[in-house]
Amino acid sequence: MQRPLRFVVEADGGSRGNPGPAGYGSVVLDPATGETLAERAEYIGVATNNVAEYKGLIAGLKAARELAPDAQVLVRMDSKLVVEQMSGRWKIKHPDMKPLAAEAATVLPRSQVTYQWIPREQNKHADRLANEAMDAGKHGRQWEPSASTAVFDQGAARALATPPAAGPPGDAAAGAAAVRAALASASGTTASAAASAPAEADTLFAAEGSGAPEPAAAAAPGPTAAPASGWGPDMGTPATFVLLRHGETALTPQKRFSGSGGTDPELSPAGRRQAAAVAEALAARGTVQAVVSSPLRRCRETAQAVADRLGLAVVVEDGLRETDFGAWEGLTFGEVRERFPDDLQAWLDSPKAAPTGGGESFSAVTRRVSAARDRLLAAYAGRTVLVVTHVTPVKTLVRLALGAPPESLFRMELSAASLSAVAYYADGNASVRLLNDTSHLR
Repeated sequence: MQRPLRFVVEADGGSRGNPGPAGYGSVVLDPATGETLAERAEYIGVATNNVAEYKGLIAGLKAARELAPDAQVLVRMDSKLVVEQMSGRWKIKHPDMKPLAAEAATVLPRSQVTYQWIPREQNKHADRLANEAMDAGKHGRQWEPSASTAVFDQGAARALATPPAAGPPGDAAAGAAAVRAALASASGTTASAAASAPAEADTLFAAEGSGAPEPAAAAAPGPTAAPASGWGPDMGTPATFVLLRHGETALTPQKRFSGSGGTDPELSPAGRRQAAAVAEALAARGTVQAVVSSPLRRCRETAQAVADRLGLAVVVEDGLRETDFGAWEGLTFGEVRERFPDDLQAWLDSPKAAPTGGGESFSAVTRRVSAARDRLLAAYAGRTVLVVTHVTPVKTLVRLALGAPPESLFRMELSAASLSAVAYYADGNASVRLLNDTSHLR
């Protein structure tokens, strides 16, 4: 009796913005030789990372089915979420994931498919395909196999895929033998590395942690899935930025451009009252663990009022300063429109346009704020941080978390001394928890 064919499917998906322009890639491999048997990739428009990963899985399973519908398939992905959900160990709660998981489960009989988590660096072939698909979509095209360079990563990917059983590092035969061994024992395969999926949170901002995924329903595991073993691994606490716009200055009620190139005004009496009010509100919540501020005076004064109330020090981050509005500093929108109509229109039309007189474009601000965000995430991983800054940096952080286009900056309201919040997870996902809350000022 002929033994059934065996395939390895490696799949990945990505989103540049999460949600944002997204694509997936998947590859079917011969575990005996490491040979690429099929490749699939597609640009899918705006979607999240998880949606793209599931679509990559579905495409890889369908490609394997086209080659041999009775094959035994080992799926290897760097998405802990997909691997654990499809193995039946984690419950699927997100409504966007449920139909995708159901479709993936019906491509091949459950008895023919098993799942294994692998680190991201061991999934280079599928990752490259997904990026090629997103690059093609950026130029208004779909991915074409003839243009792919992912196959050139094949040797490195195979060498990294599993530790060699014998022979020198990177030995192809040893690597293939290890994959065959994994297939032979696939029914007992478990995911063995730290989780990378976003946890679902119910609080607006807090330092209590995100909790562990819910256990799967008792009937979920199929014949090849490992039995449900209770709670999954703790996903860890996200870094949460509580974003506080500074209190009012004398320029705020007049709606004048007030950036980093102007007079650096102090808080007005109303602004100091606002700072005291937000300090009391945050003290009552008791979740802020650090205070970081723009270097401009109005932010440092606001931050100090809160820090004094919480018993914390203020750390200054230069990247959080407001846009330099050049010759527009101190002017109202109407005055700018009257004096610099062409420059104002260009600024409204393109994030690359800078205000008159050597001001700073929104594109430049985005690069600066993104770098500051990354520094803070590295310094305050898993902590809740009060970030005291200005209108443009707050809106930029929210826009990036949502994957929204630059023009969305003009579609957000952000009041003086308002609170917003964004949580950042270890896998790069972000969750906007709050926007423009002024309830503490009432």
